[in-house]
Amino acid sequence: MNIFKTSLVCLAVAILSSCGGSGEQQNDATDSTAVVKGENDGIGKIEFTESAFDFGQVKEGEVVEHSYEFKNTGTSPLILKQVSASCGCTTPSYTKAPILPGKTGEVKVSFNSDGQVGKQQKIVTVVSNAENGVTTVQLKGEVLAK
Repeated sequence: MNIFKTSLVCLAVAILSSCGGSGEQQNDATDSTAVVKGENDGIGKIEFTESAFDFGQVKEGEVVEHSYEFKNTGTSPLILKQVSASCGCTTPSYTKAPILPGKTGEVKVSFNSDGQVGKQQKIVTVVSNAENGVTTVQLKGEVLAK
């Protein structure tokens, strides 16, 4: 069953990050399972304060930045394994240290609107060791021509 879940996660990330750019950010920790002593001790759970942010209208060339705060509502440390964007024009960064139960972290997203005229919807996929292992947040709005 673990192989099936891992394959499903990889497939979802590959599909969502196929916009042509490499908006992927990977955690520097190669294997953070040492932080979580035993999987039977509990499990982390990621809950975002907001799942979508509408930046309204911006002129082409402007950079939109937004931070999505989340809380670990589980019972074990939460570790973000990978955060990737649906397009190379969107760059995510995120809390790399384990987030203890009850504590918060963030995913920051920077969207470069240059060459992106029209309605926009960018998806950022967050892969973690949480109960809800793959979650997404959205950045949307409209880019007006120069």
